[in-house]
Amino acid sequence: MKSAMKKVLVVNSSVSGEKGQSSQLIEQFIQALPAGFAREDVDLAADAYPHLAMPELAAWMTPVADRSAEQQALAAISDQAIAAVESADVILVGVPMYNFGVPTQLKSWFDRLARAGITFKYTEQGPVGLLQNKPVIFFATRGGIYKDLPADSQTPFLKSFFSFIGLTDLHFIYAEGLNMGADSAQQALAAAKAQIGEVSAKIAA
Repeated sequence: MKSAMKKVLVVNSSVSGEKGQSSQLIEQFIQALPAGFAREDVDLAADAYPHLAMPELAAWMTPVADRSAEQQALAAISDQAIAAVESADVILVGVPMYNFGVPTQLKSWFDRLARAGITFKYTEQGPVGLLQNKPVIFFATRGGIYKDLPADSQTPFLKSFFSFIGLTDLHFIYAEGLNMGADSAQQALAAAKAQIGEVSAKIAA
């Protein structure tokens, strides 16, 4: 691992918790990294963010000095999520596929990361991401086969969203066909393990 790497942010969104395949793949990735880094965990299933609503948006748009106590608490939800991303050197995100999309819990976390003037800004040339770039590794687990097919709504969305806020060093580890029989699942997890070895070595170089 690069000597400058100090913190790994682990974001799990599987409703199966630590038994979820994406959660287990993240742990395999962690084990493949050299020791000596701090770890911060965000479990979006156990400690879910509420869906974004207008009072929270209004809190963001209210100057800090003018916020009510309720608005301060609402703004802190996003502020803390962004602070965790900003302080991380590497981000690991578990992305199981539920009903052709990302888990609703994960989308609610994404909604807290997109803040105009903080994580992105609009210019005459278009939007510009404001977060300092760093590696983000996605662990995409699917019951069927979707990679590089039109039905894969996750990968294009993840690339668009993270690039929008300035994070473009993106890596994807796939485990697909997990519900297509024991042989398919075994092959998928073996392929994911090989990907973990390749990506972890690249991150640690």
